[in-house]
Amino acid sequence: MRFHTTSAMLLLASLASAAQAQDAPATPDKPAHEPVKTLLKDPHDGDFDMSRWLLEHKGFLPVPIIITDPALGTGGGVALTFFHRPEGAATTRTSADGRKTMVPPNIYGFGGVRTSNGSKAYGGGAILHFKDDQWRYRGGVAKTDINLDFYTPGRFLAPQKIGYNMDGVMSLQQVFRRVGEQDLFVGLAWIYMDLDIGFDIDTDRNQFTPKELSERSSGLGLSLEFDDRDNSFTPNSGWLGMIEGNFYDDLIGSDNDFQSYRGHAFGYLPFGKLSSADERFVLGGRIDARWANGDVPFYRLPYIDLRGIGSARYQDTRAATLETELRWNVTPRWALIGFVGGGRTWGRHNSFGDGQTQVAKGTGVRYLLARQLGLYTGIDYAWGPEDETFYVQVGSAWR
Repeated sequence: MRFHTTSAMLLLASLASAAQAQDAPATPDKPAHEPVKTLLKDPHDGDFDMSRWLLEHKGFLPVPIIITDPALGTGGGVALTFFHRPEGAATTRTSADGRKTMVPPNIYGFGGVRTSNGSKAYGGGAILHFKDDQWRYRGGVAKTDINLDFYTPGRFLAPQKIGYNMDGVMSLQQVFRRVGEQDLFVGLAWIYMDLDIGFDIDTDRNQFTPKELSERSSGLGLSLEFDDRDNSFTPNSGWLGMIEGNFYDDLIGSDNDFQSYRGHAFGYLPFGKLSSADERFVLGGRIDARWANGDVPFYRLPYIDLRGIGSARYQDTRAATLETELRWNVTPRWALIGFVGGGRTWGRHNSFGDGQTQVAKGTGVRYLLARQLGLYTGIDYAWGPEDETFYVQVGSAWR
């Protein structure tokens, strides 16, 4: 599972993405004494499957976090996600176009990680649904002690690598309200970071202005999200689009005044028949643009987010990414994937035309771990301009 390091939720991004489930069919209650080995077998095909364990038994899903990010070294940890539906809560809802969908259960996640370069983090979060899925909550808190490298601009000279440490607390709190009966949500967020910034070589601190070294950021955000994917674990069709803006100001506890924005869209197109119920191929596309204005701390700058490129390796006030992925469902349970993408940063140090495009590509294998949730898990191997590495994926690689 990829470990994102300069976003507001390092560990919790993994927990939240591993805990989302939409449009899964409702299942009847089963006797509490039913053997676990029976719950872990899918009556549909007799294969190993965790759907019933999670949906009927209120079980937990252990998510291994294996880190091979070039920016962090090797390491890992584990996250536990728990599924729970409150007594009397609605199990399905009817959308504006007449489709019946399941209201996902509430999901809670806890976990921790450690890597070979001394980085460590632990925390917890939740995804909750209220009033027949009219309201949603996503969020959590993490304690982090992260070692990373910042690369100075390399337009005329080779980039200089500056090692630094971020030790502190990060929090992300989001509330969403559905617009009518549409698959459209308006969101409000609060992002908070309180970090101690240290350097491997103390004189490297002189490379930055006092504003770039600010340690506390507190911002409020607004977002608009449309999501009609068939499921949010490993989608087969539909698309997700979201625009968001976050505004940091001393009036709400931030050391600096700055703004960060993001617009992204993921789309999925199935084609070719594997069976009467499944498609042979799923073609996915992703576009992601991020930008920041104002007195932005150096560790909060947007960066290229691609498999095969180390976290925060290429940073500036603007970053854009394009990526495509093809999944070949070889059997109803097993799939192979191939992906390729490119990203570019520009803004503070280079114009868009002067920025260099960085390309990464790779391949992977997937297993359908929970059929009723549409959840695949597997391994990706990716190579970029400097590094080759692999990632354990639980659900989609796109966040």
